Amino acid sequence: MELRRPDRPLTDGVVALRPWTLGDVPAIAAACTDAEITHWIHQLPSPYRESDAREYVLSTEAAWQKAIGAFFAVVDSGDGSVVGSIAVHVLDPELANVEVGYWTSAPARGRGLTTRALRLLSRWALDEAGAQRVQLRADVLNTASLRVAEKSGFTREGTLRASGFNKREDRRIDYAVFSLLPTDPD
Repeated sequence: MELRRPDRPLTDGVVALRPWTLGDVPAIAAACTDAEITHWIHQLPSPYRESDAREYVLSTEAAWQKAIGAFFAVVDSGDGSVVGSIAVHVLDPELANVEVGYWTSAPARGRGLTTRALRLLSRWALDEAGAQRVQLRADVLNTASLRVAEKSGFTREGTLRASGFNKREDRRIDYAVFSLLPTDPD
């Protein structure tokens, strides 16, 4: 398995995936103060500041260099605006197992952009990076994220019961587990 930056953005003509830059800090900071994002991504600092976004961008660069993660800004191909985030985290380099995660900014929700981004990233991970299993976990209460996984061709495998904890809501989290394999149909 080999996580290397693509030579150019991954695109389907509607969305493009490109590595984060420091120029994206304001867009990240704005998105990560959105109540919907902080509700589902409970690990985010609160309040989320531009300094947090800057640290995030720098950490994504380090992950690329260490080949432990591939982090992309999801941008609208038409106007270049940042509409979300999507990433691959290496779970097991020997088995070539990775996990994806994503969020979508409020103005971009409901347009199918995250599904497009997940399809692009998954194909890249399987075809270019050599992943043998792309895994996705989503809170079973996050119906939007569950739909993105389903519409992107992922197979729901089961539920990891009470496997996470949301401190903000003081509740255990059940995660739905999905996967995509190189042998699955496009």
